[in-house]
Amino acid sequence: MSRFLFRASVVSAALVALFISAMNSDLVDVELAFVRLRSPLGVVLVVAFVIGLLAGLMWRITWVAELLGERGRLRRALRVAESRARANAAAGDNAG
Repeated sequence: MSRFLFRASVVSAALVALFISAMNSDLVDVELAFVRLRSPLGVVLVVAFVIGLLAGLMWRITWVAELLGERGRLRRALRVAESRARANAAAGDNAG
């Protein structure tokens, strides 16, 4: 079911991008550092949207990677704390 929803969303996004490109056919100048490009407005809008999506995806990936690293540190700390608690409990049983 999730594959179908993913494919349906990709197809609908492609159709929306095609519609935006068709409805905005005016030519615009895009200045990039040392280059000036002349392109239809619809294409510029779609490319800007895709660049924004990719930038957000990269940010989210780094955020998830940080969370996974933190989860690993917390699991190690929990194992150490549990082993100390077991050792303290065993020492208390032997002393009593």
